[in-house]
Amino acid sequence: MQRNEIDYLMHPEPGAPPVRWRVSEGLTPYPEALAFMEAEVERISAGDADELVWLVEHPPLYTGGTSAEAADLLMPDRFPVYQTGRGGEYTYHGPGQRVAYLMLDLKRRRRDVRAFVTAIEETIIRTLGAMNVRGERREDRVGVWVQRPERPPLPDGSMAEDKIAAIGIRLRRWVSFHGLAINVEPELEHFGGIVPCGISGYGVTSLVDLGLPVTIEDVDIRLREAFEEVFGATAKDDR
Repeated sequence: MQRNEIDYLMHPEPGAPPVRWRVSEGLTPYPEALAFMEAEVERISAGDADELVWLVEHPPLYTGGTSAEAADLLMPDRFPVYQTGRGGEYTYHGPGQRVAYLMLDLKRRRRDVRAFVTAIEETIIRTLGAMNVRGERREDRVGVWVQRPERPPLPDGSMAEDKIAAIGIRLRRWVSFHGLAINVEPELEHFGGIVPCGISGYGVTSLVDLGLPVTIEDVDIRLREAFEEVFGATAKDDR
């Protein structure tokens, strides 16, 4: 199904302040990130803070969303496992993966969850496109995918493809948290401890696995540019 350009855009109402853009160095413990998001969402919802995008990396861990099935956690003792309130199933976070937590007030944009997920997908697709990688959405699978024509086709005859980015969000009083994760150069073998997002039969890839000599910092530049195209202006947050 084709979508119109307007479906990709989630710009705020006129006169809204820019979204704060924060980048944390090193590895951020997941409980610390979750506590921070919870507090920040309350502040944004109350009108005491502007919207925020927070870029982090985590130490190796698995998280389970509200649809996670116990059978999809194949190695429960391998890394810490955190149950979260976000949508989706099990996913992996770890070094070399850029996680972007999106704390956006959809009351100032569009109260449309489907349009919001579409906009996040579009942001990822534009980020990858700026690095000459064709990311694609799938109607029956959340996230962003890349085709792998060098591999044998799938049993149904379709082209093999891998997941390169995951999406999992939650809304509280129309303020979002959690967000997206783009695989830059994580240890792909670590995904073997779960059925990623509950989807079997497909692989997981990264930008470096696809042959791109890029860094997290390279991706951050493209991600911010794509975010501003889809969601509007940002301003550096130094706190």
